[in-house]
Amino acid sequence: PELATPESPTQRVGGAPLSEFETVEHAVPMLSIDNTYNAAELRAFDERVRKGIGGEKPRYVVELKIDGVAMSLRYEDGMLIRAATRGDGVRGDNGTENSKTIQSVPLRLKDKPRPVLEVRGEVYMRHQELERLNRLREETGEAPLANVRNTTAGTLKLLDPKQVAKRHLDIVFYDIAPLEGVE
Repeated sequence: PELATPESPTQRVGGAPLSEFETVEHAVPMLSIDNTYNAAELRAFDERVRKGIGGEKPRYVVELKIDGVAMSLRYEDGMLIRAATRGDGVRGDNGTENSKTIQSVPLRLKDKPRPVLEVRGEVYMRHQELERLNRLREETGEAPLANVRNTTAGTLKLLDPKQVAKRHLDIVFYDIAPLEGVE
């Protein structure tokens, strides 16, 4: 035990299941991202942007949207100390133990990490993983899981990190939260 480090693979899955999730407050609110589903809404957005910047021609960056569950991860001195779901944007569930089961979540940052760093990402499940889970459920006579988004959300709500680890979630990071006093 004295040789185990916080980033050891043995530290990825906790011990006993949680009895409930602690609600934690975000240092910086996690706002939701607006969606648009048609060209008219996109043109209206462009008009609002042009008006807001005084008629200058805007330039846009377009990225694929991963449809998962938003999560904020806080690192202090390079160590993951907390992961929280978006919740209502101000407060979310403390999902630290469950996030540790996601192989793409670094438990320790390399190089020279900032004293405090909060990153935002989207936890998701690949379609192949949903298909694998549904084959297993079919073998045991359980109803299939509906889709990757709902299965991801439900997985993060499981109180037993060992069960979460069996579902092979992933995460993509897309933002750094601006923290007061941290450049």
